[in-house]
Amino acid sequence: MVEEIFNINKKNFSEWYNEILKVSDLVDLRYNVKGFLVYKPHAMQLIKKIYQIWEEELEKAGHKPVLFPLVIPPENFELEKEHVEGFKPEVFWITKAGDKKIEKLALRPTSETAFYQLYSTWIRSYSDLPLKCYQSCSVYRYETKATKPLIRGREFLWIEAHDVFETEKQALEQVKQDMEITRKVLLEKLGVPFIFFKRPEWDKFKGAVSTYTADTIMPDGRILQLPSTHYLGQKFAKAFNIKFADKDEEEKYPYQTCYGPGISRILSALISVHGDNKGLVLQFDISPVQIIIIPIIFDESKTEILEAVKKIKNMLKEYRVEIDNTEKRPGEKFYYWEMKGVPVRIEIGPKDVKNNQVVLVNRLGQKKTVKQEDLVKEIQKMSVDMYEELRTRAEKYFNSMINDADSFSELEKILKDKGGLVRVNFCSVEKEGEKCAGIIKEKTGGEVRGTKFSESEKSNGKCIICGKKSNCVVYVGRAY
Repeated sequence: MVEEIFNINKKNFSEWYNEILKVSDLVDLRYNVKGFLVYKPHAMQLIKKIYQIWEEELEKAGHKPVLFPLVIPPENFELEKEHVEGFKPEVFWITKAGDKKIEKLALRPTSETAFYQLYSTWIRSYSDLPLKCYQSCSVYRYETKATKPLIRGREFLWIEAHDVFETEKQALEQVKQDMEITRKVLLEKLGVPFIFFKRPEWDKFKGAVSTYTADTIMPDGRILQLPSTHYLGQKFAKAFNIKFADKDEEEKYPYQTCYGPGISRILSALISVHGDNKGLVLQFDISPVQIIIIPIIFDESKTEILEAVKKIKNMLKEYRVEIDNTEKRPGEKFYYWEMKGVPVRIEIGPKDVKNNQVVLVNRLGQKKTVKQEDLVKEIQKMSVDMYEELRTRAEKYFNSMINDADSFSELEKILKDKGGLVRVNFCSVEKEGEKCAGIIKEKTGGEVRGTKFSESEKSNGKCIICGKKSNCVVYVGRAY
């Protein structure tokens, strides 16, 4: 029985997470290549919904879909030295076709060097700008840290957008628009709270002028990086000889940005932030099954109940609805569909048929009896109320996991006892601060995530490591 299988408390997050992936039938980890997993139908249906939402927002913002080859030749990598040095240790190389040696090709770890080689031919004039393209694909990196399904692996699903502009101002506006797209999808539609950080100079995306990342907090207090957006300046344009003639026929290098929502990681955040000790908890809009109808059948009323169920399903044809007609007991059915995260359950038995009503239960356990003619209206209200409660609950936890530390010992204690994000005074997020960040990581396992992007947090104290005058407030957390 499901209630006997899924018996791990969410406080034991790592065990809970691994168990929920298994019992909810999301992925299969038995594929016999380390670091790679199989996405099963329930996971892929969720992923398709997340892709759809993100792609719609990108296209509203003027992006066009493309698909570039999976393979990248070595000469593309070599053009931007800082970028290639950052990815070189993780690149998978193809060197043979059958028994024949071939010129080696990389499996894309990210696609800047694929896109920009052709952008140099696509862009000729200011009239070709802005150019805003995205692709939805898999990327491959030989991850050497401990793998964790959906969170850290050697193949993961994502979207990458690569944009080119006439001016620096336009490019920086795009960075802000990427953040707004992230907010609309991650917080407003999926209910996952986060903070956008400007990453320290030593921890930027390799080849970027500046990097901004959306960090959320998982139930074990660890930090999970979600979408990131990068201002590339003219570095890649110069490396790949991307030029345009402006209105005065003067040849110039454009300014570029790139943006990457990791869909696999977003699914892991969705599972973890909203799930509970019964299993998945899915928002109504993205759930593969939005409504499950469970007939409570007795032999003498079986025909009437099945007719009523058929009628109700027809009333709900605009939704994704299933009927559980299996031979299991009602309680077993309830547990099963709760574990799968289905947002709304409809129960209908002999008394309900007689009174032209149904029992409506949402995934958070709220129950009400409603007349059949009011069913659609009540489901709409229930779906909105449930989302608001999920988001409120997630934000309350997120905010409770942000704390202040005035000393290194305080920082160490908070990270050890609670985790989350810790605000501290720090000497610098430029290169000179890297040594202090290294001490924090060595002694606590915490990383300097960066400075908060959305608001200026002034520091009047001293760096908690070196004691020098602090010129910034940074957030520290233990990350995956």
